[in-house]
Amino acid sequence: MKRQSLDGMESRMGPADVVRPLTDALGAADMALNYYELAPGDSFAYGYHAHDAQEEVFYVQEGAVTFTTAEGDVEVGAGELVRFGPGEYQRGVNRGDERVVALAMGAPQDAGDTEIIRECGACGEPTRQRIEMTDDRDAIVTLCEECAAETGRFD
Repeated sequence: MKRQSLDGMESRMGPADVVRPLTDALGAADMALNYYELAPGDSFAYGYHAHDAQEEVFYVQEGAVTFTTAEGDVEVGAGELVRFGPGEYQRGVNRGDERVVALAMGAPQDAGDTEIIRECGACGEPTRQRIEMTDDRDAIVTLCEECAAETGRFD
């Protein structure tokens, strides 16, 4: 057994106000687990994405999250869960005025390849993206794979 308090954990940089990686803290071997707090406008992910080999389950404890999917937008509220299978594209964003508190669980732990798509202003359309840490390590950026333009900055 391994026990972890959320209060004693540091948040990591990313697209959400608070991201606490619980996988290593709990010693999980077969699943990925993250705690999130999303301020209005924040997201779970760097863009619309799909994991090649991982299914994801999101449990929304407080607030509401709008997931963009291939079938359209789906709102998931407090006390609800949503599951995405391997290869299913999605992106969850807090479009409301309240803070969102949620858990994200993925299995297997190794997601395989992840394809991220974001709008690229330079290309004028959604394009595949890559994620990189800035040279001074103070932010994570998303970069268009077509033209290398920066499409997002997360600190």
